[in-house]
Amino acid sequence: MKENRKRITKEKISEYLLDFFMLTIGAILAAFSIEEFLVPCTILDGGLIGVGIMIHQVAGVPLSILTIALNVPFLLIGTKKMGITFIGKALYAMAVFSIFLEIFAPLENVTKEYLLAVCFGGVILGAGVGIVIRFGGCLDGTETVAILLNRRFQFPVGRTVLLINVVVYGVAGFVFGIDRAMYSLLTYIITSKIVDYVETGLDQAKAVMIITDAGAEIAENIYKELGRTVTILEGEGLVSGKKVVLYCVISRFELFQLKQVIQSVDGSAFITVSDVSEIIGRHIKKKDIRVLNKE
Repeated sequence: MKENRKRITKEKISEYLLDFFMLTIGAILAAFSIEEFLVPCTILDGGLIGVGIMIHQVAGVPLSILTIALNVPFLLIGTKKMGITFIGKALYAMAVFSIFLEIFAPLENVTKEYLLAVCFGGVILGAGVGIVIRFGGCLDGTETVAILLNRRFQFPVGRTVLLINVVVYGVAGFVFGIDRAMYSLLTYIITSKIVDYVETGLDQAKAVMIITDAGAEIAENIYKELGRTVTILEGEGLVSGKKVVLYCVISRFELFQLKQVIQSVDGSAFITVSDVSEIIGRHIKKKDIRVLNKE
C-alpha cells in the first residue's frame, strides 16, 4: 500500500513538473511573439493583452506590468469557480509571460514587415497560447470571464471571446487606423487556427464518455467542480463485467479540469473525448438542483 502511494505521489510530482515546464515554454513563446513581431508593428493580440498593447502604445506603460494589472483581478474573481489549480497555473504562466516580455523588449525586433509579423507572429503566439491552455493554464483573463459567463448564463465560450475581441479590434481601428485593426484580426485568425492544432479545437464543445466503477462519485464531483450534469448509463464489458458509463458535454477550457476530477477519484477510468459539431436542445447546467443518487 505504501509503495503504491509513493508511486502515485511520484507520478503526480512528475506530472506537475511537466505541466509547469510546458507552461513556461508556452508563455515564453507567446512573449517572444508579442515583443518581437506584434508590438513593433502595432499589431494587437485579442482580449486583455490586446488592451494592454493599446495602453502601452498610447501611454508608454510597460506591457509586462499591464499584463498582470489587467488580468489578475479577473483571475481572482474566478478563483472560487475555476479551482485553485487552474488559477495557480494561470498566475504562474502570466508571471513567466510578463518576465519574458521585459527580457525580449530591449532586443532587436525580428521584422517590421507587417505581413511577416502577422504570419510568423500569429503562428508562434498560437503555439504558445495553445501549449499553455493544453497544460491547464491561461494567459488572458478574457478566457476566465468567458467561462464564468458560460457557467452562469450559458453563453458559448468561443462566441464570448470573439465578441470581446471584436470590441478590442474596433477600438484599435479607431485609435491606430483601420489597417492595424485588419492586421490584428488576421493575426487573431491565424493564432486561433494554430491553437486548434495544438489544443484540439478553439470553439468546439467536447463530448466526454467515462467508463468507471466509481460513477456516482465522479458524477457528483463533476457537478460540484464544473457545474456540469452528466448522463449516467449502465454498461457491461466483455471481460470487465458491469460498468457505469458517464456522458457529458463541456467546453475545451474545462477539459483539463475534468480530467483532474476523474483521475482524483478513479485513476483507471477509461475516457474518450470527441468534438461536438452541433448541440441541439438546452444543455442542463448547475442551477438550484440536486444530483440524483444512483444506487
